[in-house]
Amino acid sequence: MEHLFFGYFAVVIVLTAILVVALKNPIYSALSLLVMFFHVAGLYVTLHAEFLAAVQIIVYAGAILVLYLFVVMLLNLKHDDHYHAQWRLAACVCLPLLIEFMILLAGGGTASPGHGPAASIESATTDNALAIGETLFSTYLFPFEIASLILLVAMIGAIILAKRDTLSSEG
Repeated sequence: MEHLFFGYFAVVIVLTAILVVALKNPIYSALSLLVMFFHVAGLYVTLHAEFLAAVQIIVYAGAILVLYLFVVMLLNLKHDDHYHAQWRLAACVCLPLLIEFMILLAGGGTASPGHGPAASIESATTDNALAIGETLFSTYLFPFEIASLILLVAMIGAIILAKRDTLSSEG
C-alpha cells in the first residue's frame, strides 16, 4: 500500500513540476507549484517524516509561494515567447535524468542489506522533531549559526537599502 501512495505522489510531483516550467501564465505555474508542494508533503508523510511535511506546507506552500505570487503580481509580467525557447537545452538536461531513472527502475542499483528504507524506518525515533533538533544543534551547530548570521546580514542590508530609497525620495 505504501508503494501505491509513493507512486501516486511521485507521478503527481513530476507532472506538476513539468507544468510549472511548461505553463506560460505565471499564475497557473504558481498554482502547479502549490499542488507540487502539497504532494511533496504527502511524500514526507509516507516516509514517516511528519515534521518535515508540516514544515513543507508552512514554509514552502505558505510563505515562499505567497512571496513568489507577490513578485509576479508586482512585476506584472507580460506574455514572452523567448522564455520557452530553451526546450533543446532542457531536453539535453532531462535525457541523462531519464536514463538514470530507467536504470533505477530496472533495479540496476545495488543496496546492502543493512541499508535502505526498511532499515531507516526501524532505526528512526518516534519523535521526528526531537531527532532533527538533536542533529541540528549537535552535528550541524556551526553551519546553522553561519546560516543565521548570513540571514541576519541580508535582513540588515535590506532594511538599509529600503531606508536609503525612502530617504532619497523624500529629499
